Amino acid sequence: MAAIETLAFTPRLLPSNPLRFSSTVSVNLNPRFSGFRSKSISLIGSTSRVRTLRCTSLSSSPSIVDQSVKFREASKNGNLVPLYRCIFSDHLTPVIAYRCLVKEDDRDAPSFLFESVEPGLLASSVGRYSVVGAQPSIEIVAKENMVTIMNHEEGSKIEEIVDDPMTVPRRIMERWEPQRIDELPEVFCGGWVGYFSYDTVRYVEKKKLPFSSAPLDDRNLPDAHLGLYDDVIVFDHVEKKAFLIHWVRLDQYSSVDEAYNDGMKRLETLVSRVHDIDPPKLPAGSIKLYTRLFGPKLEISSMTSDAYTEAVLRAKEHILAGDIFQIVLSQRFERRTFADPFEIYRALRIVNPSPYMTYLQARGCILVASSPEILTRVKKGKITNRPLAGTIRRGKTPKEDLMLEKELLADEKQCAEHIMLVDLGRNDVGKVSKPGSVKVEKLMNIEQYSHVMHISSTVTGELLDDLTSWDALRAALPVGTVSGAPKVFLLTDIFLFLVVVISFASFWFTIFLH
Repeated sequence: MAAIETLAFTPRLLPSNPLRFSSTVSVNLNPRFSGFRSKSISLIGSTSRVRTLRCTSLSSSPSIVDQSVKFREASKNGNLVPLYRCIFSDHLTPVIAYRCLVKEDDRDAPSFLFESVEPGLLASSVGRYSVVGAQPSIEIVAKENMVTIMNHEEGSKIEEIVDDPMTVPRRIMERWEPQRIDELPEVFCGGWVGYFSYDTVRYVEKKKLPFSSAPLDDRNLPDAHLGLYDDVIVFDHVEKKAFLIHWVRLDQYSSVDEAYNDGMKRLETLVSRVHDIDPPKLPAGSIKLYTRLFGPKLEISSMTSDAYTEAVLRAKEHILAGDIFQIVLSQRFERRTFADPFEIYRALRIVNPSPYMTYLQARGCILVASSPEILTRVKKGKITNRPLAGTIRRGKTPKEDLMLEKELLADEKQCAEHIMLVDLGRNDVGKVSKPGSVKVEKLMNIEQYSHVMHISSTVTGELLDDLTSWDALRAALPVGTVSGAPKVFLLTDIFLFLVVVISFASFWFTIFLH
């Protein structure tokens, strides 16, 4: 049985003189020969035969010379340029990487972990990419019209009154000209990450929904929290590698050389945080949430049973009167627990794997989420909205799945609900799209997830030339699945009657740096 020579794979995956690519791996079964020869990996055995296996082996990083040249070339066309290292990820998971960057007791540190399970695949199938980020260079926190801007690079803190907090990151970014490096994956590689709460709709509908008319805020959480993440780690689960990325803002330096040298130092610091330290030890085999150590089950609600019943009756009156055709009545349940929020996320990603999973630490709160749908996406000027409504359980066999799919598509109520959301999606996309560009590219397809199946459609449009991703996001908030339609009427005429406290129905987002 062959053994791997120690020299071939060391704990450190970033040699000082990394090889670029190797197209062959040599397997030497001679015990008298071991180690690297040219661009080969040698294995020790008991015979003298040598076999060459054809494969592709990615090195730990681009050469220093190559990266320096590309950095300088990119700096001629823009002032925001990424530096990166690429390492093998077989020794590192996104969960471990997050714990390397954010310690267990540091629950106030803004940070995030994004993961995915592709729709339609088995529950154990992992999406191609996972992204980890910590220590944002800039934070924006909004509470009603008071916005706090914390620039951690400069050590400054500014408070100002603004009508719309979304104008702040756009103002910060207006002089930036990000440059994309071809070797980086086509996924989020750095930028803004955060959340907008349900009540951020009040920034859009200022006259009809002023903050002065808002219900009681019993949590005193920010209405929005945004973090600019210059340092991120992107895992490519198909290629079994991880990109460690640092974005350099050239306007902070007197020369390109100074920017490059300092950027490389910061990149090395990021690498060392996940590479040169002993990785944290996470419990293996089981996740203990200690849900029974404190308090009863989920019995504390934001509404009493009588109040909820009254809201349903009032909603039915508005439906019969023709004021509304869809409404979402929700309750917020809560309980206290000693469970670690990150352990809750670890359990959720196993119990309910979904295309969009996140663990997000922000100012004053931690968000654990597992969602099958996107709110809105803008890529190369194309807006995508994917209404997801109409639900049925998964079958125990493929045959039962097919039977349930047909049952779902034959359900008049489920189909009507879905078509309503398609119309709402067309309206939201149409607000910021070029005339005549809004299309329903896919209508009423079935998507399978770990526990349920949904009816899915895809609405697209071409973003107006003078608008940005922020405009598309603002047009979509709050999503129809937690508001109803017509959206503005629901949030004005009967909103105060139906909601007695502010619900932290949050919408997390990412805005790319390209």
